[in-house]
Amino acid sequence: MYDVVIKNGLIVDGSGGAGYRADLAIQGDKIASIGRINAPARQTIDAEGHVVSPGFVDGHTHMDAQVFWDPIGSCSCYHGVTSVVMGNCGFTLAPCKPEDADLVFRNLERAEDLSREAMLAGIDWTWETFPQFLDSVDRLPKGINYAGYIGHSALRTYTMGERAFTEQASEDDLKHMQALVKEAMQAGAIGFSTSRTFNHITADDRPVASRIAHWDEVRGIVNAVGETGKGVFEIAGEAPGRNPERIREYHNRLRDLSVESGVTQTWGMFSVRVAPELWRPYFDLLDETAEAGGRMYAQVHTRALNTLLSFESHTPFDKWELWSDIRALPLEEQKVKLRDPALKAKLVEIANREYTGPKVVGAEPRPPEWEYVYPMSDMVYDQPSMAELARAKGVNPVELMIDMALEHDFRIFFRQPIANENQDHVLEMMKHPRSVVTFSDSGAHVAQIMDSSLQTHLLSYWVREKQALSLEEAVRQITYNTATMWGLHDRGLLREGMAADVVIFDPKTIGARLPQIVHDLPAGAKRLKQTADGIKHTLVNGEILLTDNEHSGAVPGRLLRS
Repeated sequence: MYDVVIKNGLIVDGSGGAGYRADLAIQGDKIASIGRINAPARQTIDAEGHVVSPGFVDGHTHMDAQVFWDPIGSCSCYHGVTSVVMGNCGFTLAPCKPEDADLVFRNLERAEDLSREAMLAGIDWTWETFPQFLDSVDRLPKGINYAGYIGHSALRTYTMGERAFTEQASEDDLKHMQALVKEAMQAGAIGFSTSRTFNHITADDRPVASRIAHWDEVRGIVNAVGETGKGVFEIAGEAPGRNPERIREYHNRLRDLSVESGVTQTWGMFSVRVAPELWRPYFDLLDETAEAGGRMYAQVHTRALNTLLSFESHTPFDKWELWSDIRALPLEEQKVKLRDPALKAKLVEIANREYTGPKVVGAEPRPPEWEYVYPMSDMVYDQPSMAELARAKGVNPVELMIDMALEHDFRIFFRQPIANENQDHVLEMMKHPRSVVTFSDSGAHVAQIMDSSLQTHLLSYWVREKQALSLEEAVRQITYNTATMWGLHDRGLLREGMAADVVIFDPKTIGARLPQIVHDLPAGAKRLKQTADGIKHTLVNGEILLTDNEHSGAVPGRLLRS
């Protein structure tokens, strides 16, 4: 007798091969058989009309803090994700002594938009070293599986203390960090991550600790990872701009480190409309590195990278004159005020001025470019911009934003792409043989972006609506490709003996639902939440975790050690 038998489904096994009708049996936490199965089972699932695929694997999340207060791994779990890699961009909670937690919070609080109050309330700090941190995660009840990098900023502050934010590492500092990263790798870290991007700053406007380091420090640590014979190096990269010599010098460093260390290297890449020529040379670098003997992959998204604006969360004008007074009121009072024609006209006039107030996190220093802001009253992706809609109505876009918000009782978002505006570029990047489709950033920017649904968007938009990818190609991109890239070799395929992470979904209806604003973080902090249509069941290690977005109560997730 099997534990679970899934009957009558279309098996899309993650390999990219054509789907086929078959049954799938699970014994314990492993796939036991695929074919025509007549043996009895303790639980039988009828998958008629549904696809049976491997659980989706997301290699770019920031769920290091969230894992301590969220037992199911939302919102990734709602979109078929059964395994995630956390600790990206150098941001991890270890190594760190409990009494020095503020050093870690300083790195995370602004760069990843994680509330310090939420972290203090939600994290039971029971570790100092990275191996101890992994053991703490291992003991937690978890709905999905987690793997984790050791992050450069935490490694640096643990070694150097306050000096990490101002000084270069000494020779002894570097040797200490190299020893710690080897210890972390032997304990099961998935690799080492760092950030060198100007976007990552502390709450007091200083670079996060990893940004202070010279390249030789990064190189020394990555080579130490290479000495362990395993692991991935993830980098939130530098911004060399449009200077060809500066770009070439940076690319040479990335290529040479990949070849020299033997460590698989990965970084995220987007297209940007203000410099549409910049991304392709990075993809040429992938091939150049492979020819030189290195292994390098670009992480790509399935759509625009959007910030979501809403009167329930934040607008571009929250800190502007008069707007700040209105936005400080309870939402119901804001609705009343915004219905006053004279006040609305004044708000519209102010919003079209040049911004002269203080620069604040989340504030736009200028009015948005309304040609690149789109309403989200439903999940139809290709919609006219706010500028187009405003011209058709003969009103100002700010007035239209207010009117639409009131019409929907504030339950409407306005998505503002900050990258990947050109969807032809998105498709080209996804199809590159050395790219992996991931980069949800789940666990970070929780009130600003909602990209935990990038997998369901792939299946609804690019497969069903655009027919630009086959179902089999798309499933492979978010299962086998991502699992293999991060060395999770027992996942990402439906094969006998593999881990029984399985998603059962309807290809005709799968897709993301509209996001919501909820206040369910520790200390009552707000975040965006998004569930999905069309996913009947998600199984993790052989147990049903979710049925139609509802948690079964099971916590079958595991720590995945390298």
